[in-house]
Amino acid sequence: MTQDHRNGLILVAISTLAWSTAGLFTRAITEDLFTTLVWRGMFGTAGLLAVLVAREGPGGLGQFLRLGRAGWAYALISGLSMYAYIASLRMTSIAHVSIIYAAVPFLTAALAWAMMGSRPTRDAVIASVAAFLGAVVMVGLGGDGTLLGDALALVMTLGMALMVVIARRHPEIPTLPAGITSAVFSLLIALPFAAPGVPGGNQLLLLAGFGLANSTLGFALFLMGSARIPPIETALLGALEAPIAPIWVWLVFGETPGWPTLFGGAVVMAAVFWHILRQYRRDAA
Repeated sequence: MTQDHRNGLILVAISTLAWSTAGLFTRAITEDLFTTLVWRGMFGTAGLLAVLVAREGPGGLGQFLRLGRAGWAYALISGLSMYAYIASLRMTSIAHVSIIYAAVPFLTAALAWAMMGSRPTRDAVIASVAAFLGAVVMVGLGGDGTLLGDALALVMTLGMALMVVIARRHPEIPTLPAGITSAVFSLLIALPFAAPGVPGGNQLLLLAGFGLANSTLGFALFLMGSARIPPIETALLGALEAPIAPIWVWLVFGETPGWPTLFGGAVVMAAVFWHILRQYRRDAA
């Protein structure tokens, strides 16, 4: 393993940890949904703009002119998915949101088949069926989630899968400017409905942490790290977000998932890791 490869693994692992704190911040922040989105968007946008200028110099701002229709679609879907994500974290358990989100690889495969004619492998179909059955157990028998919250988590997951497919079809999209545009988009839509004034000191610090640590740090480290390691290792490390996110909330707030969620979640995660490891072995052969 080269030093560059090792650094890539470390960067993506830290980005996964940063993203896994979303549920923790959502539980700790008492502001309403729209106020949360506005202030998270403000801090996140400022942080991402600073990263863009640090990486590309002032000339990097010109990348916004190269978004194109695909880039604007990417930003729009990302912004709407963020609404569904934050709302789902407030309406259902963190474990449910994390496990549903773990199905991104399978939804991506299905959308790639429908939109690009990229037929999924037999392993992907088997893993998708297993993950679906695990989700049925979790949502159907578990009492620690809500149907509306789980549905919003599914909308968010579908949006993420659609973003991956768009990025695959249009690799020319400047990803960082598209992410900044989506943050500004979600901020502007929430602004008319947000509470006036500045949140109290404690809440403002939490909102700053939500925007800078969860959004800016996670996204920036992911971009830098994923460029240094194979996509399969990026997917494997990213999948760790699902089991890590509920642990944060359990440690701080004592939110313990019931056995159907634990069992169904174990089935989903087993399907994810089995699929990724099978792909890794196939690529290495």
